[in-house]
Amino acid sequence: MEKETRPFISWQLADDFMTAVFEKMGVPTEDARLCSDVLLESDRRGIESHGCNRFKPIYIDRIKSGILNPVTKIDILKETPTTAVLDANDGMGMVASKKAMDMCIEKAHKYGMGMVAVRNSSHYGIAGYWTGLAAKENMIGISGTNARPSVAPTFGVENMLGTNPLTFSMPTDEPFPFTLDCATSVIQNGKIEYYARINHDTPKGLVISREGEELTDSAEILKKIRSQQAALAPLGGFGETTGGYKGYGYSTVVEILSAALQSGLFLKALEGKDEEGKLRPYHLGHFFIAIDTEAFMGAEAFRKTCGDILRDLRGSEKAPGQERIYTAGEKEYDVWMYRKDKGVPVTEEVQKEFIGLRDEFGLTQFKFPFEK
Repeated sequence: MEKETRPFISWQLADDFMTAVFEKMGVPTEDARLCSDVLLESDRRGIESHGCNRFKPIYIDRIKSGILNPVTKIDILKETPTTAVLDANDGMGMVASKKAMDMCIEKAHKYGMGMVAVRNSSHYGIAGYWTGLAAKENMIGISGTNARPSVAPTFGVENMLGTNPLTFSMPTDEPFPFTLDCATSVIQNGKIEYYARINHDTPKGLVISREGEELTDSAEILKKIRSQQAALAPLGGFGETTGGYKGYGYSTVVEILSAALQSGLFLKALEGKDEEGKLRPYHLGHFFIAIDTEAFMGAEAFRKTCGDILRDLRGSEKAPGQERIYTAGEKEYDVWMYRKDKGVPVTEEVQKEFIGLRDEFGLTQFKFPFEK
């Protein structure tokens, strides 16, 4: 792990501050604390593309613009013993997601499995937060969400699909679950946003223009994606040679499950703009699944077998020059072990945003260690 040069702020300070700002924006206290925790969980795992870096531009600014409702009204449109469809009414995606996964877990405890689809929602943070809730209950957690279009289909250059994560968490007999939490694109928008903030180019081969040119300027990429003049590559890259059709296929699976189960919007309809180009709510769809391992050969047996598989993988022969083989969720656990007593590392841009929001809302009780 590279030596961290950015200043840290304590987890408690970051949590209290973001919660206070959410409250100032009209988010109820319990919901505000949840939203803050989801963002910080990203930073705990080292997934900085979805942590404090996104607090202002994705959540606060969208509430201010009127396309994200701070109070989340959740309607149950349909429910069976093992399934449900919820309407988030363009509220906070994290709040609707907590309700959805809680319902999945409750149903799985009773019937072995539960699945819930959500419509008219918004960005819900890292998918692994929600699948992790199931893993804590000795359940397999699965989740996916569609998103504003930014990924081109194989042999295409137009942004049609979202980065559409397909995420799994599975309980193990180790201190952390197996968690595969990644987009079905080679790179996600949040990572490019992070690159743009630190003036870092996006690696070549990940983004293509409408003219077929590979783009690397991160700030330029963001502008072109939002104006539909550039698109991200699906997992496997552009074309079929390196398996790009696989990422394209999995992304389409997520799009179908996120939209069709709840009769929601999809593909270009998720642009977040109306016919006149004005901002509007994104109307995203999510799906959540919980599977109780106790309903099979028992939770203890599942955890042990899962752990044995992971240990065998990590203990296999390493490539020349490599010191370690990882399994999904291990690097994130290592980051948490490093950061848990240090706090959240914040970029210069986030420092400015925190100070600006504090001053804007008169939250004078908050003093940050990075201030001179």
